[in-house]
Amino acid sequence: MTELIIYNGLLISWFAIAGIVFICLFFFSAPYGRYLRRGWGPAINDTLGWVIMEAAAPLSFAACFVIGQPKYSIAILIFLCLWEAHYVHRAFIYPFTRRGKSPRMSLIVLVFGLIFNFTNGYLNGRFLFSFSDNYDNSWLTDPRFISGLIILIAGFFINRQADAILRNLRQPGEDDYKVPCGSLFNLVSCPNYLGEILIWIGWAIATWSLPGLAFAAWTAANLVPRARSHHRWYKTRFPEYPVKRKALLPGIW
Repeated sequence: MTELIIYNGLLISWFAIAGIVFICLFFFSAPYGRYLRRGWGPAINDTLGWVIMEAAAPLSFAACFVIGQPKYSIAILIFLCLWEAHYVHRAFIYPFTRRGKSPRMSLIVLVFGLIFNFTNGYLNGRFLFSFSDNYDNSWLTDPRFISGLIILIAGFFINRQADAILRNLRQPGEDDYKVPCGSLFNLVSCPNYLGEILIWIGWAIATWSLPGLAFAAWTAANLVPRARSHHRWYKTRFPEYPVKRKALLPGIW
């Protein structure tokens, strides 16, 4: 049995598991952050857990680049830089910029997050750097690459802006939750999640690959139900919460 056969089986399974996770998360919220609760086993410091599980994505992707045999086109190097820039920030910068008392993270969430990030890094990295037909420099002018990159960059700025607004809600030493306002927060409860989903939709289009599509599907499977949970949580906790604000999609849902 070759690696490519195993790879294709894993990729098919990855789509199926994403669908199952999507359904399950509408019935319970993953136990981390504001939803941490008893009954999910031991927990560790959230910042430490975040670093460990997110680091799997840039490390596995970089390993695929090292052991692969890509033609080093500009397009391939752009994909490498985009992935690593995003995940180096998510793993080693973002966790230390959050304000307030560091919450706890269930070890179950850590393990699943580690598997998720490693698998996504492997599926995307192995395809781009080994199993694809490679992306020569003509890919830079392909409408799929250009449109995907535009969506990815738009998602990046939406995500970063939302993260900055959430961080500035708290002064150093504060732990309480507040209602975020400004920019897309005036329209939806979770523009940070919207931005993250757009990033990986853009990635899927720019790479025009099944692994990219699987990652976009997984991102939506995780964040769409969580946005719904956040939206309901805000409305329950804050009676004055804006009635017209939607969960994730402005004016729609």
